Amino acid sequence: MASRTRVVRALRPIAAEARAATALGRWSPASRCFATSATRLLAPSPPRRAKLTTETYPSLKRDERFAQLTEEHVAYFKEVLGSSGSAVIDGVTADAEADLEPFNEDWMHKYKGQCRLVLKPGSTEEVSKILRYCNEKKLAVVPQGGNTGLVGGSVPVFDEIVINMSRMNKIHSFDEVSGSLVADAGCILEVVDGFLAQKGHIFPLDLGAKGSCHIGGNLATNAGGLRLIRYGSLHGSVLGIEAVLPDGTIMNDLGTLRKNNTGYDLKQLHIGAEGTIGIITKVSIQCPQRSSAVNVAFFGLESFEKVQLAFREAKSQLSEILSAFELMDGKSQNLVQRVRSGKKPLEDDHPFYCLIETSGSNGEHDYAKLEAFLEDVMTKEIISDGVVAQDETQLKSLWSWREGIPECLGHWGGTYKYDVSIPIREMYDLVDDVSAKMEEAGLVGETDAHPVVGVVGYGHMGDSNLHLNVAVRRYEEAVEKVLEPYVFEWIAKRSGSISAEHGLGIAKKNFIGYSRDDATIGLMKQIKQLYDPWHMHGHGLGHSRLERSENRKLMDADERPQNGIMNPYKYI
Repeated sequence: MASRTRVVRALRPIAAEARAATALGRWSPASRCFATSATRLLAPSPPRRAKLTTETYPSLKRDERFAQLTEEHVAYFKEVLGSSGSAVIDGVTADAEADLEPFNEDWMHKYKGQCRLVLKPGSTEEVSKILRYCNEKKLAVVPQGGNTGLVGGSVPVFDEIVINMSRMNKIHSFDEVSGSLVADAGCILEVVDGFLAQKGHIFPLDLGAKGSCHIGGNLATNAGGLRLIRYGSLHGSVLGIEAVLPDGTIMNDLGTLRKNNTGYDLKQLHIGAEGTIGIITKVSIQCPQRSSAVNVAFFGLESFEKVQLAFREAKSQLSEILSAFELMDGKSQNLVQRVRSGKKPLEDDHPFYCLIETSGSNGEHDYAKLEAFLEDVMTKEIISDGVVAQDETQLKSLWSWREGIPECLGHWGGTYKYDVSIPIREMYDLVDDVSAKMEEAGLVGETDAHPVVGVVGYGHMGDSNLHLNVAVRRYEEAVEKVLEPYVFEWIAKRSGSISAEHGLGIAKKNFIGYSRDDATIGLMKQIKQLYDPWHMHGHGLGHSRLERSENRKLMDADERPQNGIMNPYKYI
């Protein structure tokens, strides 16, 4: 209980400063851009070459009905986009392996394709021409944004053409009265939020990858992020989209009004579809007012039961100003410190840590509520120790201990990542159970003979969204056999979701049956067939059967129906 005084003492100077500033009429909003990108925590890792995805998934076979790229195809695309190297990376008629590598490989060095052509359209019309031509010539494509995904959805498997959206990066309009923003899909999230900061608004999504991810990719994966507890999901924030369908048709549903109940809400199909039924080219989204007072508290707890109690009290006592409640286990924080060195936010070690952010319009009011909350949970012995950021530098530093976890875990060689939703009472049990299985298999240790460095859990407490991460020195089949399908079976028994916010990609495609029943999957396939049919052979995708092995809800690769040209080897 000695820490109670420290927590309150850390808070009171801020509250006093806020009151004084308000009295003088000089209280101003925090300067950060909704959430700052954490400074890169590591020196660049030694180059690591990923195995080809086809080596990792040997059952995958290239669909020979897709055409092979020719010089004639490349000539057409150069005519559409211009021969400038900024718009076309051509590995068909020239040696461009080094230039193609960033588009062929994901940032975790886990998935690697064999693409020989990258196209970077600069307008919706160019996207339309590209897809129309690819559809006619049966050329498979993969839409790609910032390539920050975790399930291999944005990189090719074989020689699909990558359609990278980075050149479509204009902000078209912003209505300061309604808060509606219209921007290209290739805009970087942090850049858009910086623009909105100047207007007193925020983008209703924040991610650790904000400095490189594209807002179109955010929609395509239905990213949840750090503040879904406050601003909700993109299904609620997005007002409209413009998308190009696989046959080149431009779907203009780019409305800027919150109410439009005329017929089916087709934009919702593209949110979370991972580029399988079209390419999002523009986004219209509702952007809330930026809060003028932002506070961050970081505290340690002795059990997951106390984490749940703290979360319940935070919702009750902070309610309308609560904008984030992030969970981190002690193992994740210890691994972060091993990579970063330096001093941790709290002196003692704890089994669990939580980061709370509040954001509101009245600094004095918010500080008073936060102070009362902290005094209450300390008195009830729910939290053991804690600190409150007293300035912008400390605020960024506390957030970096949460946002820096993914990068630090990759320091040893790689990470197996499972982004899942679990009923909140059992949310952390998965980490304990997987840790036990890894220990039992003799895979965890401090030497290179052991592939696993550690099993950790962190995530978004407000969404029951756990990030189960297994930090490894190398990707190894022995580790994968322990993890899959065990993790998915564990989640299915608790009626959870095997993909909370990162999508299916190629990593989880074959495991969709753990979270969706046959009827639902059949309807999804009908939607895919409607938007992206294979015209040459009339496969009835909606009527195909899902074969299941005894207790594994896996789709038989031989029975899996073939898709059209859009991201054909992934999703469903």
